[in-house]
Amino acid sequence: MPGYYTHCMEPRTSARVSLTALLGTPVTDAQGHLRGRLKDVAVATGPDAGKVAGLVLKTRSGLSIVPSQEIMETPAGTLELRSSAALVPLKDEGNYIYLQQDLVDRQIIDIHGRKVVRVNDVDLEWLGRGAAHLLRVAEVEVGMRGAIRRVFKGLLPRAKLETLSRKFKASAIPWEFVDVIEVDPARRVKLRIEYERLAEMHPSDLADILEDLAPAEREAVFTSLDEEVAAEALEEAEPRLQKALLEKLGEEKIADIVEEMDPGAAADLLGELPEEQSDAILEEMEPEERQEVAELLEFDEDSAAGCMTTDFVSVRTDATVAQAVNALRNFDGDPESITEIYLLDEKRVLHGAVGLARLVMAQPEARVSVLAEPRVISCPADRHQNELAEQFDKYNLHALPVVDSLGRMVGVVQADHVISLLREKL
Repeated sequence: MPGYYTHCMEPRTSARVSLTALLGTPVTDAQGHLRGRLKDVAVATGPDAGKVAGLVLKTRSGLSIVPSQEIMETPAGTLELRSSAALVPLKDEGNYIYLQQDLVDRQIIDIHGRKVVRVNDVDLEWLGRGAAHLLRVAEVEVGMRGAIRRVFKGLLPRAKLETLSRKFKASAIPWEFVDVIEVDPARRVKLRIEYERLAEMHPSDLADILEDLAPAEREAVFTSLDEEVAAEALEEAEPRLQKALLEKLGEEKIADIVEEMDPGAAADLLGELPEEQSDAILEEMEPEERQEVAELLEFDEDSAAGCMTTDFVSVRTDATVAQAVNALRNFDGDPESITEIYLLDEKRVLHGAVGLARLVMAQPEARVSVLAEPRVISCPADRHQNELAEQFDKYNLHALPVVDSLGRMVGVVQADHVISLLREKL
C-alpha cells in the first residue's frame, strides 16, 4: 500500500470527526433552540478544494445551508449557529461536492496510489475557532473502519461505535490525492472537476484505472481527457476495453483521438472494429494520418508489417550529424520510442542505422554514414510475427527496421511490441 495510507490503531485527536458521526447532529441557535439536523456537508472545489463551504441542515421548512464559519462545535458534541441569519434555503448553487450525496459509496480515483477505490466514510477536521474555514476534509476512508461506522450507526451509542470502529485498521487517502468521478453531465459542469493529475499518470496506469471503473464512471473520466492523453491510454488498453471506451463516442471524436495514436497502434485498433465503423473513422481523419493508417491496415496482421509503426526518423545517406539532430528535433511522434536514426537513399532504400548515443558524441559536421553500423539488421514486411522474437533476441535489438521486396524501408517494429506478443502467448 502507498505510504500515505493511514494504518493505525491509535485514536485520532478530538479535532477529527467522521462524516458518519456528524450526520444527524442537532444544530441549535445561541439560545439553545433546535434549528435543524445536519443532512450533508458541502465541500468547495477548485482552488479551495477540501474546505467545507457550508453545512446542509434539514429543518422544518426544508433543506437550508449555513456557511461553515457560522457554525461551531459545542463541548456536548452538538453544533451551534453563531447567527441564525446565516441559515438560508438551499438553492444548490455554487461549485460544491456534497459528501454524503456525491461521495459516500461512490468510486473515486486514488491519484497517488493509481487505483480505483470505493468511499466508505469521510474524515473531517476542525481547524479551531477564529479560522476562516472551521471545518475541512482531511481524509477519505476506504477500508473497514468507515464501513463499520456506517453499518452500526444508530445501533450503538456514538462513543461505543467509535471505540468499535477503531478496532479495525484505518485505510484512508488524504484529500489531496483524491479525484472525484462525476457521471452526471449537469453536475460535472457545475463542479468543474479537473483531470490534469490523470494526465500526469503513466498511460499504463491510466488504462488500468479505466479498466477498473464501472461503465458510467469510465465514460466520464475518458471523455474528460484531451485527445493526446486519451490516445496514450487507449494504446495501452486491451482490445475489449478499447471498444468499451469508444462505444459512446462519435466518429469525429474517435478520429481526433486516433490521429494522436502511433500509426501502428491506430491500425490495430481500427482493425478490431467493424469495417463500416473503421471506414467512417478513417473518413474523419486528416489526409496524412488517414493514409498512414490505411496503408498499415492493408498488411497481414500476423506479419512484421502488421505490427510495425511508420513513426521513425530517417535522413539521406549524405546527411551530416547536425542535419540528423535537426530531423530528430522535428520528429512529431513519441521521442522515447526512437533509439536510432536510419539512412535512406532517394528511393528510400535502407543503407544503415546510427544509434542516438553515437550521434550525440559526434561532431556536428561529421557525416552520418561514417557513424553507421557496417551491417544493418532488417526484416521483410511479410515475415511472420513468431519469428520476430528470435531475431530480437539473437541480435539484442531495441528496434527492427522493416523493408519491402525492393529493400525500401516501410516501418519499424519496436521491442515493446514484441514483448506484448510474447505475453499474449503465455
